[in-house]
Amino acid sequence: MRIAIASDHAGFQEKGLLAAYLRDAGHEVADLGPDSDDRVDYPDYAQKVARAVAAGEAERGVLVCGTGIGMAIAANKVPGIRAANVTDPEFAALAREHNDANVITLSGRFVSDEQNRAIVDAFLATGFGGGRHEGRVQKIMALEGR
Repeated sequence: MRIAIASDHAGFQEKGLLAAYLRDAGHEVADLGPDSDDRVDYPDYAQKVARAVAAGEAERGVLVCGTGIGMAIAANKVPGIRAANVTDPEFAALAREHNDANVITLSGRFVSDEQNRAIVDAFLATGFGGGRHEGRVQKIMALEGR
């Protein structure tokens, strides 16, 4: 699977660990920055991953900041993106199954690397459930005029 990943300075270290983990698992990873832990603004990097996913350049996106909250808010401004801020693998699976989430946002400060890896695994392994959830996702997409 092709995955776009990015962070801000607070998530920089975790982003590197996750990118390596994903590559080791056989995924193609596009690291969209930043290249250091110098202070940056998270909306700039959320936009890069969200646009790559929305354009079909990546199948899924992973974003990491201090909490993951800011990244989710910013990524969800890009049409076609359904980003979920997740701190638990079960919630990651439900975000995929029920909401067809295509971007996941993670905490680089409050969630362990081990837990983040489990979250990403659940996010990537779970498909969209369709069925009764399909109409709800269509309503979400309609909110952005699609």
